[in-house]
Amino acid sequence: MESVEVIVGGGGIIGLSVALELARKGLRVRVLEKGRAMSEASWAAAGMLSAHDPSHPAELAELAELSIRLYPEYLSAVEELSGHQVRIRTHGAVMTGGNRGRFAAISAEEAQRRIPGLSTEGRSYWWMEETSLDPRDLCVALPLAAVAAGVDLQQPMEVLSVRSHGDSVEVTTGSGKVSAGAFVNCCGAWAGKVQHPDLENQPATTVEPRKGQIFRVRMPSSLDLGYVLRSPEVYLVPRGAGLIVIGATEERVGFDRRVDPLVIDGLRARAAELWPPIASASVVESWSGLRPGTSDGLPLIGGAGRPHCWVATGHFRNGILLAPATGRIVRQLIEGRPPAVPLAAFAPGRVSDKVPSAAL
Repeated sequence: MESVEVIVGGGGIIGLSVALELARKGLRVRVLEKGRAMSEASWAAAGMLSAHDPSHPAELAELAELSIRLYPEYLSAVEELSGHQVRIRTHGAVMTGGNRGRFAAISAEEAQRRIPGLSTEGRSYWWMEETSLDPRDLCVALPLAAVAAGVDLQQPMEVLSVRSHGDSVEVTTGSGKVSAGAFVNCCGAWAGKVQHPDLENQPATTVEPRKGQIFRVRMPSSLDLGYVLRSPEVYLVPRGAGLIVIGATEERVGFDRRVDPLVIDGLRARAAELWPPIASASVVESWSGLRPGTSDGLPLIGGAGRPHCWVATGHFRNGILLAPATGRIVRQLIEGRPPAVPLAAFAPGRVSDKVPSAAL
């Protein structure tokens, strides 16, 4: 049977970041992607690197801090290996609602200076230091970087089952079986579909798809946003050249990817309440993504309940942000070293709810 050192299931940003981290340390890594690398939640994301988002669960703070510290090194490696630039698009966010006292308020005049045309009536605003990138830049660069680092990226190639055997694992795919020293489940919303026939009962941990609908508009250059604009209900993320991404819904509808024009209209209306010029912008694209969600909103990072098997998924809205830290931590776990941050809050065995029937 063919053998490699590590098999990573899933070629999204988490899977490829794990693979890149391992390959750069000299391990022979194979990534098995059921479709096309970076074509699911990673491609659909908005790209806000919001390490201090007030809506984050408190348990996410250390992991997010680690990841944002690693980001310059991470992007530098991706760019050098791939030959493609992944540039930071914005360097700040104007926010309203849900401050929780963590950030200093700015006056209505200051908010309008930063975002001309902003609606300030009945609202308070604050400024948050955060950056954003265009995930589609990463969708081009990261697979190329991983391959350049020595990762064997196989696509389309679905992981069907994983069985532990002594000091190795046997991974069954659509084209046969492969042996590896370790397996990492990074299959995102599909993570729960990987079977484990060596266990009497399947793991109780569940990950389910959380659909997000999102769209992009084009504005006249005179009205382009300079910063991210956010409320608890909607966000507007500039992409440059007058393009702005607006999102996103959070729906528990299983693997339904359909985009509903009425939902897009609702997002547009909420965006226009914040920034009225959006009402007359032309929509150039709309899409949906299936985020991997857990019942408590925290990722699953750690041992998968059987020897030499690991899981790194369930990152929900924060896959882009948390990719560098997740890659680093999984490498540390596979090497038998202490992880860079405590992982108790992310233990895969902590969640025992059942996936809603709509998600099956």
